Amino acid sequence: MSPVRVTPEDLRRLFHPRSIALVGATDNSRWSIFTFNNLKEWKFPGPIYCVNPHWEVVHGQRAFRSLLEVPEPVDLAYVMVPSHVVLQVMEEASQKGIRNLVLLTAGFRETGEEGARLEEKVLQFAAANGQILLGPNGNGFVNLAAGLTPYGLPIPPALSAGPVGIVLQSGALASSVMALAVARNIGVSLLVSMGNETMINATDVVDYLIEDDSTRVIAMFLETIRSPEEFSRVARKALDRGKPMVVLKIGRSARSAQTALAHTGALVGDDRVNDAALRQLGVIRVHCLEDLITTAGLLGYCPPLPGRRVGVVTPSGGACDILSDRAEDEGMELPDFSVDTVARLKDILPAFSTPHNPLDVTGYVVVDQTLLQRALEIVAEDPNFDFILCLTDPPRIAPENPVLVHQQFARLKSIVDNAEKPVVLMSNTSIDINEFGRSVLQPAGLHFIGGMEHGMTALGRALWWHEQRARHMRKRIHVDEEVSQGCGAAAYGACTGALGASNVGTGASGAAGIEKGAAGPWPEHRAREFLRDRGVPVIPGRLATQVEEAVSAARSLGYPVALKIQSADIAHKSDVGGVRLDIRSDEQVRDAYVSIIRNVRDNSPESRVDGVLVTPMRSGGVELLVGIVRDPLWGPVLAVGLGGVFVEVLQDTALRVLPVGKEDIREMLVELRGAALLQGARGTLPADLDRVTAVIHQITRVALEAGEGLQALEINPLYVRGSQVEALDALITWK
Repeated sequence: MSPVRVTPEDLRRLFHPRSIALVGATDNSRWSIFTFNNLKEWKFPGPIYCVNPHWEVVHGQRAFRSLLEVPEPVDLAYVMVPSHVVLQVMEEASQKGIRNLVLLTAGFRETGEEGARLEEKVLQFAAANGQILLGPNGNGFVNLAAGLTPYGLPIPPALSAGPVGIVLQSGALASSVMALAVARNIGVSLLVSMGNETMINATDVVDYLIEDDSTRVIAMFLETIRSPEEFSRVARKALDRGKPMVVLKIGRSARSAQTALAHTGALVGDDRVNDAALRQLGVIRVHCLEDLITTAGLLGYCPPLPGRRVGVVTPSGGACDILSDRAEDEGMELPDFSVDTVARLKDILPAFSTPHNPLDVTGYVVVDQTLLQRALEIVAEDPNFDFILCLTDPPRIAPENPVLVHQQFARLKSIVDNAEKPVVLMSNTSIDINEFGRSVLQPAGLHFIGGMEHGMTALGRALWWHEQRARHMRKRIHVDEEVSQGCGAAAYGACTGALGASNVGTGASGAAGIEKGAAGPWPEHRAREFLRDRGVPVIPGRLATQVEEAVSAARSLGYPVALKIQSADIAHKSDVGGVRLDIRSDEQVRDAYVSIIRNVRDNSPESRVDGVLVTPMRSGGVELLVGIVRDPLWGPVLAVGLGGVFVEVLQDTALRVLPVGKEDIREMLVELRGAALLQGARGTLPADLDRVTAVIHQITRVALEAGEGLQALEINPLYVRGSQVEALDALITWK
């Protein structure tokens, strides 16, 4: 579909209609009945007009033959006619001055080429006539913050307004999401079923929700990201505004790599790139609907979590054990109680309880129903913790006199409100909060995380997000200072530039300094020259086309040396017998040279050979892989990992979408499972991480400046020994 700019103000008008026309309304359609009933049951304050050329009365009220017969202005047309009639309805809407349309109708792009052509006509007409379209093939929206519900499927009556905005690239899952929100007592500000995204896409809705005062957190179910540049822009905007984005992105199965010649291409699966991009943008990624809603609910209701030190209060020893394990999984700390806290707890706990963190106040809570809350008050005052986690269940069974239950939870609310640090309430399991539970919790303003498993996952994600936002804001301040000092857009782009396939340099003539007709892989010696000329340190080497040239090169470079075949047609030299290492004499050079040429002729007779490259041997250091491959969606992607043969065995790599700053690269090095090797493990010389970071950063700059013609760039290995950092082997492939 052709891109049409849709602004948050456009969507504000769409999502706040004062009058609605149901076009194609009929008592014979469940879609029509559901939509009409939703508007009535949620007390839509404006007029609802039913339009049907074949009926005089629909849903118990007068029906109009066309939009043009409706006597009053209409803000929104909700269209339920067959696909071949949609353009006619849009024409009537245009004549009537109706700018906003929701197209429930299916039968467009999802059905094949003919449907796609019709959908393009719909878009062109809307764009030419200033209309804003949601859909087609979508159920509409549920604006609970304003009580506006033009939506084509049943809405759970217990669904409440709240801080979570929901954007779904799925219609059927919306019902499950709403049911889950009710079960977890999580309120929704706006839910939008996107449909085919002909005009309005999911990113547009996120942009609106960032501006929406009733939304504190944005939850998304995504099948695809249509524009990485726009998604990047709104994700950065969400971080700036302090609105978390929680995304369930499907499609985790691996697909073929874009560059079969490079190891990097085999290791960078599409979903790993999505994962890296979302992390860079500060977007929380989850992998199930339960985590989507639980995490969004926590972020929507809980104040910011200032750190990872947590104090736990629970009436269950078994829960203490589970939470201890899960806290470690999620990177949380469980410090000891202060001396004062221990003394105060001993005054209230039964003699058989031991006051330590996590705290089991024991089953004595059955005898003393105030014990848990009194312990919570004491632990909440301990300076050793950043936040408190209280494990208790919401009420489920209504007693004859529920006053005591209401008083108990009102007291709990008072403790939460008066604590100087966040207090998170968590139920033992993901059990549904029933009608009685909601009747107690909603007036008290209490939110429970549903269950230890999903709850601890949500806490881990929330802690990560708060850390990412703090880091983002520090970088923003740093960049603003650089811009104010005259560094301009270059500094801004290096630190916070949007991710995406078009975010590359092109130079004055595309890939800078590359001759026409140079597509395909380059032999190593040519790739080495390209990198060296652009400031990347490369191990010395000489290309030999005769035996005695190889001997002369070895003498000049100094023994021991390595010999490697040079051919653009051979990506993996060792597979064809094209590599000899640790050569220590003239005679060994002669034997190696002849052997390499013979092996290549036998094993790859069609390959063109430029010669044999002679380089010094390196030992005693750490070998890294540094690779850049072009992802079709996000553009150039950097992979850093353990190099040499271990890259395929261990697959210990960290990924980032370019551009990246030096801080990002240093984080990548620390993320590696083999990071200890760079830090001097087992008596090795510690790597100069500043130097390693600077070299890798220069490699990324070379890749970006090369432009879109660069398909893949791989250095394997990048040799690191202290402050000595050199590319020992290189592969470059051009489109």
